[in-house]
Order: sequence, then C-alpha cells, then structure tokens
Amino acid sequence: MTDHADREKAGGSDRAGFRTRAIHVGGEVDPATGAVVAPIHFASTFRQPGAGQWGEYDYSRSGNPTRTALQQTLASLECGSTNQCAGALAFSTGMAAIHAVTMLLKSGDHVVAGTDIYGGAYRLLHQICDASGIRVTLVDMTQPDAVEAAICADTKLIWGETVGNPRLTVPNMLAIAEIAKKHEIITGVDNTFATPALMRPLEWGIDIVMHSATKYLGGHSDCLGGTLAVANKELFDRLYFIQNATGAVLDPMSCFLIARGLKTLDLRIREQSKTALQLARWLESHEKVRSVLYPGLSSHPQAALAATLFDSDLPTPEKCFGAMITFELDAPLEKVKRVCQATRLFHLAVSLGAVESLIEQPATMSHASYAAEDRAKHGITDSLIRLSVGLENFADLQDDLERAFDA
Repeated sequence: MTDHADREKAGGSDRAGFRTRAIHVGGEVDPATGAVVAPIHFASTFRQPGAGQWGEYDYSRSGNPTRTALQQTLASLECGSTNQCAGALAFSTGMAAIHAVTMLLKSGDHVVAGTDIYGGAYRLLHQICDASGIRVTLVDMTQPDAVEAAICADTKLIWGETVGNPRLTVPNMLAIAEIAKKHEIITGVDNTFATPALMRPLEWGIDIVMHSATKYLGGHSDCLGGTLAVANKELFDRLYFIQNATGAVLDPMSCFLIARGLKTLDLRIREQSKTALQLARWLESHEKVRSVLYPGLSSHPQAALAATLFDSDLPTPEKCFGAMITFELDAPLEKVKRVCQATRLFHLAVSLGAVESLIEQPATMSHASYAAEDRAKHGITDSLIRLSVGLENFADLQDDLERAFDA
C-alpha cells in the first residue's frame, strides 16, 4: 500500500518526469547495504515485536517489501502530474485484478461493459459473474449516450478499455467518467494497450485503472501479473481487503521483474509505437489488406479523440499511439490462418506488449471465448488479424509480413 506521503519519502521524485519516477520511486537505494537494486524479499512471514504487536509486515499475502516497492512505483506513474492515486495493488494476473473489481459487486447488481474488450474479461463477466446473479449489458463505449442509456437503478460498475481489444476502439472515457459520477457509479478501465506512459485515466476522473502487467509493464514475456491503481482511498481500502481476503497477490520474483520492466517502459512503448505507425501505414496501402485499425491513422474512426487522449501533454507530431495493430485480410478464414502461421519474426501466440512481435487471429485465439453471435455482432471477423509490434527493425517486420502474405 502507498499514498502521496509515501512517495514524498522518495526525495520528491514523484514530482519528476515519468522515466525518472519509473527508476527512482520505489527503487530507492537499500539502506542496509547501499545496493542500488533492492533485494528481493522471498520471506513468507516476518518476526513480530511481541504477541499482539504488529510490525510493518506480518505475512506476505498481506504485504511484502518487494510488492510494496512495485506498488509505490505504479502509484507514482499512474498519477502523472496530479495526486489522483490513493494507491496501487499488484495481483497474480490481470484477470485476478479484474476479478477483484467485480467482487465489489453483489447479486442483483448490474454492469455496463464495452463491446470491444478482452476475451478473458468477457468470459469472466458472462460465465462467472452472471452465475452470482450479476447482470451484464455490453455497449459500444465510443457512444457515451449509449452508455448512459444502458444505466439502470442497479448499475454499480462501468467497465471498459481505453483502447479496445481487438478492434482498437478509443472511447471518450472523460465523458463516461462524468456520466458515471452523475449516477454515482464506479468506473474501471483496462489500460493495458496504452500503458501509463501514454494514457493516465485517473487524471480523467476514472476510479480504477487496471493493467495486465504481463504485457507492456513487464515487457519481456517472462512473468504474469496484474495491477490496479485506485483514485479514492475508501475504494482502495475495499480492494485491498478483497485482495488480502482472497489471496491473489503477486509473488516477489514477478514483482521484481515487473519493476525492472517499468524502468524501460517509456523507451520501449515509444519505439514500438513508431514502428507500429510505419507498419500500419504500409498495411493500409497493401492490396491484400481490406482495412487497418490503428489509432494513429487518420482513417481510424476515433482518430481525433485519440489525438487528444494519447500523450495529452505532447504536440501531435510527437505523439505515440501504442504498438497494437488490427487489420483485416481480404481473404477467408483458412487463408488468414495460413498467413498467421507463416510469419517467422512475428510469433503466432496470444499475449502482447513484449520486446518480440506477436501475431494472432482473435476469432480463434484471444476472443474464442466470445459467443459466436457476439463476435459477429461486434466485428470480430474471421479475417481479423492482431499484431503486437515489438522492438525489431521495421524493414524486417515488413518483409516478414510480406512473405507471409505470399505464402
């Protein structure tokens, strides 16, 4: 757990730039040894000063120094130039983090969720939450009026994604946050695709920001993790209670790996975004490609909104729009499968956000848990391909896709 006062202890680093805070907040020199990289605390339990007397840590499910350090870094990065973060929590997976949010609800409650969301979140809402008597309505989050129209007396949560998965829609989360506050409804967003380097939804009035830390925060495909950053102290305390009671905490080694990944997050996502924009422009001009969805293209349905939400403090020529691309081949399912299987640099795999590039077909992979009728209704077609652009050279990735198209 952390708050603004905790971050002040970092010598004022919370007021520094993003990269500086990613390195120094939560990454202070070890006072015992002077080590510039803090030790990993694998201890499961901690000696107490006396019976009924409690030290800062007692049992690693409830708190661990390595997890605390990561959470301090996350809280600082999610705040940006504001102090709109009561704290951050690190979970065993991204789905564990989302599950904790849904555990704020009770039977009879209603959720308004986006139509363009990760397949695992769709499955949680439709096959776990509904079994507990929680109702879910899917709405096009790019239409704030439709979001408000879906709200009923029992609505307690609005859940969306800052950049939709897989169709890369960009909802107006500022408008949605205002709607939610008017109706006294909690808002939560998955900000995995954008990362806190490019978008900080707490600054817009969103209550809970979630990341699959497995992706860009870790950045190297070598650990699982999920995070929540929370604006309100009372809400943060409720989520901490749920995490402690249910036990889905992030292990110390994964905390260390994700904290290490955060130190290079800003550099990685910006280089990946530059390559992604080049690839998106090339794909848009390719004769075998039917359509391209990338927020940095003028053809994107929410291009103007994306230009205000991504990198909001930078002029347009310097903005980055993330490293995810979705495009449709002008080909049937079997041809699309062959293309996905023919790449060499783009690994055919689920997940995203790491240094190596990945390719997948949402309809049969990341979004196979969607009901077939919902896939059809929400544009997750058989010809859709999703790319996670890594740190390889643009020309090599371009050649890899061209060879696959010809295969």
